[in-house]
Amino acid sequence: MAGFLKAQKGLNWRAAALLGLISSTFSTLVSQFLAARIGRDAVVDWMVVATIPLRDGMLQSEPSWSSIAAGILFHQWADFSWAIVFFGLFGIWTAHLKPRTLLLIALPWALFTSALEWFFLVPLIPFRQPIFTLNQPYWIGFLVHALSALMYPLFPWLRDWLSGRLPSPHRRFTVVWSALSTATLLALGLVAFLGWQNRELPWMGGNPAFDQSYMRRMVGHHAQGVELAQLAIEKAQDPYLKNLAHLMAADQKGEIAVFRQWWRSWFDGDLAPVSPEEHATMPGMLSPDQMEQLRGRNSTDFDPLFIGLMTTHHQGAILMADEAMREAGDLRLRLMAHATRHAQRGEIELMHGSRGLAAVKSATLSLFLPAGEARADQRGAAPSMHGH
Repeated sequence: MAGFLKAQKGLNWRAAALLGLISSTFSTLVSQFLAARIGRDAVVDWMVVATIPLRDGMLQSEPSWSSIAAGILFHQWADFSWAIVFFGLFGIWTAHLKPRTLLLIALPWALFTSALEWFFLVPLIPFRQPIFTLNQPYWIGFLVHALSALMYPLFPWLRDWLSGRLPSPHRRFTVVWSALSTATLLALGLVAFLGWQNRELPWMGGNPAFDQSYMRRMVGHHAQGVELAQLAIEKAQDPYLKNLAHLMAADQKGEIAVFRQWWRSWFDGDLAPVSPEEHATMPGMLSPDQMEQLRGRNSTDFDPLFIGLMTTHHQGAILMADEAMREAGDLRLRLMAHATRHAQRGEIELMHGSRGLAAVKSATLSLFLPAGEARADQRGAAPSMHGH
C-alpha cells in the first residue's frame, strides 16, 4: 500500500511538471501576442520581470535580448512552480479533480497566486524588489496567471497518459479544450502579426476627437520624458537613479511605439507632432529654461534637480492618463491609461526611495485613487537613495 501511494505521488509530480511546461509556455505566448493590443510593450515588461531575480542592473533604455530572455525564463519558472505546488504539493486534494472542476477553480487560483506574488513574494519576501509591483498594475499579473491556470484542466489526461491509462476518460474534454486553446493562440498570433503590419483591430469609440488629441499629446509628453531620462542616464551620480532612468526611458519609448502603431492602424496618415501651444499647456511639461537648467547642472548636484523635475513631469502625465480613463472612447486606450498612471506613480515612488510595505501600500492605492488623490502627487523633497 505504501509503495502504491508513493507511486501515485510520483505520478502527480511528473504530470505537474509536464503541465507546468505547457501552462507556462501558453501564458508566455499569449502574453507576448496580447501585449500591444492592450497598450503594453512586451519587451519592457519582460525586462521588468528580469529585475526580480537579477536586480536593477537589468534595466536598460533599449532592452537587450539577454534581459528579455531572463524575464521570460523567470516567468516560465514561476508559472511552472505554481503548477508543481497545485498538483504536486497539494496533490492529495487536487490530483483527482475532474477537468470541469479544475476549470471552475482556475480563476480563483490565479487570483490567489497573482496576489501573493504582487503584494508579498516580489516586493517583500523573498525578493524585496519593489520595481515590478510599482511598475505593473495588478490586473496584468492576474491576466498572466489566469492564462496559465486555464491549462490546468489538461492535468487529468496528462496523468492518465503518463500512467498508461488509455484511453483516458478525460480524452474528449482534453481534445476540445486543447483545440480551443490552440485556436485562441493562433488567432492572437494572427492579430499580433497584423498589428505589427499596422493593421490593428479598428478603433472602437464614438467621437475620435478626444482619443486623437490624447494620443498626440501623450506622445509629445513622453518624448520630453525620454529626453529627461537620457540626461539622467548620462549624468546621474546615484547608480540606482541611473538604473531607474533607463526604466523611464524604456517605458515611455515603448508607449510611444504603441501609440504610433495604433494611430497608423486606426486613423489616416502618421501621428502629427504637438503644436507649441499644446506643448505649453500640457500639465507637467517643462519649459526650455528648466530643461537648460538641468542640462547645465554638474554631476554633484544633478540628482536632486532631476528628481524634482521628473516628479513634476510624471505628475502631469498622471493627470492626463486619469482624464483618458474617464473620457477615452476606445477601451484599449483606457486600459493603457490606467497602466500609464500606475507606472508613472510607481516611478515617482521609486525615485523617492519607496520600498517594502510602503511600496506595496503605494502601489495598492495607485490602482484605485484618482490622479489628484495619489500619494505620489503629495511627494516633497526626495531622500537619498544610496544603499539600494
